[in-house]
Amino acid sequence: MASSKETDNNPDTPSSPKKIYKDPDDGRQRFLLELEFVQCLANPTYIHYLAQNRYFEDEAFIGYLKYLQYWQRPEYVKFIMYPHCLYFLELLQNANFRNAMAHPGNKELAHRQQFFFWKNYRNNRLKHILPRPLPEPVTAPPAPAQPPVQPAPPVSAATLGMPAAPGAVPSPMPYGMPPGSAFGKIDIRSSGSDRRKRKKEV
Repeated sequence: MASSKETDNNPDTPSSPKKIYKDPDDGRQRFLLELEFVQCLANPTYIHYLAQNRYFEDEAFIGYLKYLQYWQRPEYVKFIMYPHCLYFLELLQNANFRNAMAHPGNKELAHRQQFFFWKNYRNNRLKHILPRPLPEPVTAPPAPAQPPVQPAPPVSAATLGMPAAPGAVPSPMPYGMPPGSAFGKIDIRSSGSDRRKRKKEV
């Protein structure tokens, strides 16, 4: 009888069910925290911060990064607002990338490449999605054969009844002034009054 009491009090027996931990909010807070952390990985400066503070040397943290790869599944990826975070999450699985991100130059390089991707993404995407069709060769319809045109004989002004042009007509707007023109030079010194003050002699 004592053995039956011991088996009833011992929760580790195979016949008794284990208590499973259940989040009070059905995992909503955990979901939001993991979503926020994963999206922070879209920032190369944050990855550099993690590398500088030696988070990538902790095996538990590396395991956590492997665990977070479930965000790449279609049922979770729809919640991601910054898709670059998934690319960086995949790169963080590589030890060489984790070590390289500790260097500030590599952080700047990743940041610059990310900027260029954002800058040119739409144009590059449209090039691949909507390729330009090849121009169709345009064939002109064959022109009907026309008989050769005979050149017309020259016509003189007397034949048309027009009066002959009189002598050269002067231009109404002469652009250049001939030498010795009617306009005289204006000499400032010879103007009527001298505006400088003169010393009065005593």
